[in-house]
Amino acid sequence: MMKISDGFLRGLERPIILWLLFNKPRHGYEIILEFKKLTGRKLKPSIVYPFLHRLEVEGFASGEWTFKGKRKIRHYYLTEKGEELLQKVREIFTKPVKEMFLDFIEKEQHKP
Repeated sequence: MMKISDGFLRGLERPIILWLLFNKPRHGYEIILEFKKLTGRKLKPSIVYPFLHRLEVEGFASGEWTFKGKRKIRHYYLTEKGEELLQKVREIFTKPVKEMFLDFIEKEQHKP
């Protein structure tokens, strides 16, 4: 059962990362922590960091180095192009897919 639910969440990892970056700039480890809070599942660094790098290379995100004590931390934020990408992803989740998710959630809540 866990493998099936993990597989489902794997399909949502990247849209969730985009959404998290849209809400505020974050570093990779912060994304991992927030994902865990939202889903109860640990997001692997091998998913987060290559995806952040790809977003940056393709112009969807930008990163800035900051210092926290003696440590350098890279905070990422969505660029305008990244916000447009998030909007396209949101459009995918509208209408039929959105209705399906709402139906799925509501029926689960009203289960006897």
